[in-house]
Order: sequence, then structure tokens, then C-alpha cells
Amino acid sequence: MTFSAFTKYLAGLAAVATLIAGLGMMTDTGIVTDAAAQQTGQVPGNALGTSSDTDFWRQIRQGEQGNVSIPDARAGIMIQSEGDNWRAFRNGPLSVFGAWALLGMVILLCVFFILRGRIKVEHGLSGKLIERFNTVERFAHWLTATSFVVLAITGLNVLYGRYALLPLIGADAFSVITIAGKYLHNYLAFAFMVGVVMMFVMWVGHNIPNRLDLVWLAKAGGLFAKGVHPPAKKFNAGQKLIFWSVIIGGASISVSGVALLFPFEVQMFGKTFAFINLFGTDLPTQLTVMQEMQLSQLWHGIVGIGLIMVIIAHIYIGSIGMEGAFDAMGSGQVDENWAKEHHSLWVEEVQARQTSPGSD
Repeated sequence: MTFSAFTKYLAGLAAVATLIAGLGMMTDTGIVTDAAAQQTGQVPGNALGTSSDTDFWRQIRQGEQGNVSIPDARAGIMIQSEGDNWRAFRNGPLSVFGAWALLGMVILLCVFFILRGRIKVEHGLSGKLIERFNTVERFAHWLTATSFVVLAITGLNVLYGRYALLPLIGADAFSVITIAGKYLHNYLAFAFMVGVVMMFVMWVGHNIPNRLDLVWLAKAGGLFAKGVHPPAKKFNAGQKLIFWSVIIGGASISVSGVALLFPFEVQMFGKTFAFINLFGTDLPTQLTVMQEMQLSQLWHGIVGIGLIMVIIAHIYIGSIGMEGAFDAMGSGQVDENWAKEHHSLWVEEVQARQTSPGSD
């Protein structure tokens, strides 16, 4: 070994000794060594660590508010524990039960189609047409329908895309589709809201429940038996259920959607819980803006899945499930025999107006 190499060797030993001396802590000064700290469950330097004060970390885990010098007092919360609860519910019950619910609806309709088949016009098509919906009514329907289909697809992609679509098309294509879907979802939401308002204004008068609806429901609208055609006006009980599901669900999902589009601006759950508490419940009403956002996202997903299930059934009945049903929103003209079988009282009203002295 040369003198130069021996010198470097001694310098290395000195550096190691210095490091050890710096890391080791003298017990006579009241500071424990690393080994002593490990044996007693303490943190070197008597710092407060994960094993030194359980109560301290429990308070942090429960979202205990601390003091900060910056204007945003929310920064004083080190851990926002509700985020774990939100993620667990979103990735757990919401995703799992939502997938089963959607699959269950599809399977149920397939079984119904196998057993019942397509519901035919029993007296055959007459060739005589009656106007069921005018141009404005059909525009409102298709505006709501097309925007909702896009919203449903892009929303399901947010919930399930990375599990179902990403492995099939790869990260790059999935990124492009998801970003495009984000903008479609955000902007077409307003078209959906306009459509819901238009349908409510035009059709609410025809969708007020009455005693005829009880008869229709008791006979299941004749869906399960041939030759059964309970009387109905312009909308039967089944259509009224779909109408109010879309109106109430559409309004609810629109409010939660606006809360997500404009973060921390809309706080609806605290006020909603306060109203519900008037009926004897004890729901929390003092919610942080972050908790409001989390609840809005979960509620948006729950209502969205519920509406998708309703619309899947609606699409089935309006297309392959019932002969002549699509014409109502296609051309707006329906066959007279179809109308008499499914909306007999409405046909009588239309014919009475046509034969009245003041009609054209």
C-alpha cells in the first residue's frame, strides 16, 4: 500500500467515526441512543413519532384542526380522514353494487324478452295514424335522450374505465378518450338540464297520478299477458314513473353536477340534512366544503346509475320491446290501433277534439 492510499484509508476511517459520533446520542445528556430508542419504543431525539403518542396520531387521523399562519384555515387539517371513507365507498359498494345493478337490469330485460317476446299490436296495424307528439315535444325528448346517453357513457368511463377499457386499448388511447369524455360530460350536462326543464313544462300536466294508474299497475299494464289493455290517457302509470324518475333524478343529479363543475361553491348537503332532521333524524349539518364535494360526487354516481337503469328499461320498451312504440318519438305519428290498445282514453280525447264544432 502506498503512502497516498494509506492516507485516503485513514481519512475514510475518520469520516466514518465522525458520522457515528454524530448519529450516536449521549445518554448522560438526557438523549437516548438509536439502539436505546428502538428498545424503549421511542424516537431518537425524543421526537414525537408514530409509536410515541397514540392519542396524538388518533387526533390527527380524526381530522383535528390545528393553527396555521396562512389565511386558509383548512390547511390546519393535516389529514382529511373522510377522503379515505369516500375512496372506500366509491371503489367499494358504489362500484361493485352499481355494476351488478346495471348487469342485473340487462339480464332481466333479456329474460323478459325471451319469455314474453315483442309486444305486438294485437289487432294489427290499421294504417291510420294519429299525431302523438309534435316537433317541439320530440326535440325536447331527443335533446334529453342523446345528451344523457353521452353523459352516461362518459360517466361510466370515469367509474369503470380504468378497469374495463384501459387494459383493452392501452394508456394513450384511454387518455385521449377520457379527456374528450370529460369535456363532453361537462358541456352536454347543460343540454340535459335544458331538456329536463322542457319536458317538465310540457308534460307535467299529463303526469299527475290518478286512480287509473292504480288499475294500470294492478294489471302491470298488460306487459305480462296478452289481451290485457288497461285504459290510460296520454301517459300511463309506467310512463309516469319514468317521467318522474327523470324529472326528480335529473334535477338531483344536475344540482350535484353543478357542485362538481364549480368546486366549493355549492353546499347542498348540510342544508338538506338539516331539513331531513326535522323528521327526527340526526344527520350532520356542519359539513366542511371538502365533505360537501365528496358527498356530491358519491350522490352523483348513485343517482347516475339509478337513472341509467331506468333509461335502459325505457329504451327497451321504446324499441324492440313493443311494436309501434318507437314511432311516437320517431315520426310523432302512431298507428290508431296501437294507440287504442295502450292509450284508449287519450284516443277518445283526440277524436272528440277532432269532431268538435270548433275543430278544423
